[in-house]
Amino acid sequence: MGRHLIQGRTITTPVRVRDARLGAAVYLVRADAARAVIAYSGLDVTEPLPGKAVCALLFVDYLDSDLGAYHEFGVAFLIRPPGVPRPPGPRRRGLLTGLSDLRRAGTGAFVHWLPVDQEFTLEAGQRIWGFPKELADIDLRLVSRYKRCVLRRDGRLVLDLLLKPGLPTPPIGKVSPFDVYTHRDGVTRRAAWAMAPRGVRVRPGGSLIRLGTHPVVKELSELGLPRHALVTASVARLRMVIGPAVEIPGTP
Repeated sequence: MGRHLIQGRTITTPVRVRDARLGAAVYLVRADAARAVIAYSGLDVTEPLPGKAVCALLFVDYLDSDLGAYHEFGVAFLIRPPGVPRPPGPRRRGLLTGLSDLRRAGTGAFVHWLPVDQEFTLEAGQRIWGFPKELADIDLRLVSRYKRCVLRRDGRLVLDLLLKPGLPTPPIGKVSPFDVYTHRDGVTRRAAWAMAPRGVRVRPGGSLIRLGTHPVVKELSELGLPRHALVTASVARLRMVIGPAVEIPGTP
C-alpha cells in the first residue's frame, strides 16, 4: 500500500472509485499515426487489423471516489506490453480474429491525454501514477439516453462527442484487472486497474463527433479519426480499483 500527501490529504493506493458513470467511443485509426503520437512513451500500439490501431475516447463522471467528485475525458490506445514481440508481418484476418489474437497475446491501455476539471485530482493523478492530466472545461450528460461530452480548453472547443443509445448487455460482474500505462517526466509506468460495471449498454457505431479549433485537434485529425466509431458503450454505475504505479525499466 502506498501513501501520498496531496494538498494536505493523505491518499493511499489502491485508490477506490465507489460510483461513476462512463461513456466511450472506440475507433480504428491509422497505426503509423498512432505510433508517432505515442512514440515518446517507448511503447507500441497493437494492430487488430494490418495498419490499424485502436483508439478510445472516454468520458467519466466520478460521483464518489477517493479523489473526490470530478469530470474526466481521456484519449487512450491499446498497446503491446513491454517484452511482447511485435507480429512478424501483416496477414489477412478479420477484425474479430485480430481482437482475439490480442487477448491471447496480452494487451494494455496507454493513456495519452486525460483532461479533468478539478485541481485535486489533477495533482493526485500526476504525482501518484504519472497520468497526463490537464485542467479543462468538461460538460457531461450521462443520465439521459443520449450521452454527451463537450470538452473545451483555454476557452476553445476541443470536441463535442455524442453517443446514441445502446442495447443492454447481460450483467458482467467484475472485469479481470488489466494494465494501464502512463508516461510523465521521462518515466513510463504501469498500474493494475480493476472494474465492476453495472448497467452496460453497447452498440456498433453510434457516435457523432465534432472537432473544434483547439490545437490538440490537429493530432486527433492526423490519426484519421473517422466520424463514426467502431463501437460505443455506456456504463450507468461503475466501481473501480486503481493500484499503485510501477516504473517500467528500459523505456523509453
